[in-house]
Order: sequence, then C-alpha cells, then structure tokens
Amino acid sequence: MTTTLRPTEPLQHNADGTRSRRYQVCVNSRPVGGVRLATHAEYGPTVACATELHIEEPDRRRGRGTVAVLAAEEVLRGWGCKRVEVSVPGDAEGALRLAQALGYVLRGRNMTKRLDGTPPDLPAGRVPRPMTEAEYGPWLAHEREGFARDLIERGIPADEAYRRADDGHAKYLPDGLATENTLISVLEHEGNPVGWLWLGLWPETAYVLDVETDEEFRGRGHGRALMLLAEAQAIAGGRNRIGLHVFADNPPAERLYESLGYETTTYNLGKDLL
Repeated sequence: MTTTLRPTEPLQHNADGTRSRRYQVCVNSRPVGGVRLATHAEYGPTVACATELHIEEPDRRRGRGTVAVLAAEEVLRGWGCKRVEVSVPGDAEGALRLAQALGYVLRGRNMTKRLDGTPPDLPAGRVPRPMTEAEYGPWLAHEREGFARDLIERGIPADEAYRRADDGHAKYLPDGLATENTLISVLEHEGNPVGWLWLGLWPETAYVLDVETDEEFRGRGHGRALMLLAEAQAIAGGRNRIGLHVFADNPPAERLYESLGYETTTYNLGKDLL
C-alpha cells in the first residue's frame, strides 16, 4: 500500500506573510487523515510548522503517520524550508514517541495550572515589590541576552534569535513598565533583591513570561516563592489559570513546576531539514 499526501486546496498566501496548504493523507487514494503545512509567521519563510496531523482510528498503528510526516517534510523542502517545528498535545504519548523516533528534538513544553481563587502566602522573609525604572533597563538587556542565548543553544542562528527576542519585547512590553496588564516584580529577602518575575495578565489566562532567581541566591527556595507570587498576582488580577513555557534542558524548573501542580499541555519539537 502507498501512503501519499493529496492537496485539498490551492497554496494559500496569508495576510501575515505566510503560505499554507492542507492535505489529505491517502492510502492508495483512500483518505485516512490530514495535515496542514505552513511557513512560520514569526520565524520567516525558511521555518515551517506542521499542524493538525491526524490519522483516522481504523488506520492507526500501521505506519500511516510516519509516512505522512516524511512526505510532509519533502513538501516543505520543496518550499525552501530549512527547519520544521511541531507541537504535540501533552496527553498524546504515542505522537510524541513518533516525532522523536523521526528525529524531532524536544525543545520545551507549555504548562498550565488551574487556580482555586485563594492566593498563596509567600514564605517568611520574602517581600515582593514593583521593579523600578532604574532596574528596568539592565533587566531588559539581561532578559534579551538570556532568551537569545537559549535559542542559539538550540540551533537558532544568532541574528534570528536576537530578532525574536526584540520582537517579543516589542509585542509584550510596548510601554515598558507601564505596559497594560503587565506586572514586573522584584523579590527581596532580608533586604536583598534575589529574583524577578514578569507576568502577563492576558484575557483568558495569566502567563509567566520570565522568572529567574539571581545566580548568587539560587537553591534557597526563592524560585518557588516567585512562582507563588505569580499565582497570587494572577488571582488578584481575576484569572483562574496560569501558564508558562519551559525549555527542555531545565530539569530543575520542570520539577519545580510539576511540584506546584502545573500540567503539560503541549510538547514543542523541532527538526532541521537536511
């Protein structure tokens, strides 16, 4: 039997500058699933994303998904793409195993937690306060460098990594500390600044955009205190859910979030197209 991709629409040129196309996954011309391929809105035309891949239940566990992914990669090479990114639902262990078996590297995961409306107390001696204007400039430069470095270590070219960092700041901090629905806090312990938290109060959820303990003060529970602060601020802002992203090479952070009740919603993976 032959598994192929059959276009179900003309190549779409979208308003955001991307192009995309939907395909049926077919076995001997019989439709058994589908996939949507697109270039990436943020990362440019050489980076692609594959979404909505599904195989109908009667045809699963027969290698259809494997062949469909490999066929999709050939389509994307024809588009001039050098890298493809995929997202796998947190409860789809089979799809995660398939992606990793095909050479997709786990980059990170999105996690979320439901909040019960009761703000947690911070550990004794930890006092939060808003970040000052004098602190904001150095913090922003540090955050930019750290974010870009994380991407570079995962194979993203340096110019693209810094562009993505700058685009993120332009999007989420257009007015700096005065940006609406944005809280940037400093945590103090015994009079010393020990870490910071950047929290967005988005319409449907609160989101931890950056959290870090100063290297000098790590291993003393300040990271947990910062995450409890995030929950308290989210609840005060009327949100009943909080989310975040964590890179795959940060097991201490992953363990912390899991211990606080965060659950994985999406695994993010990438593969270079050679």
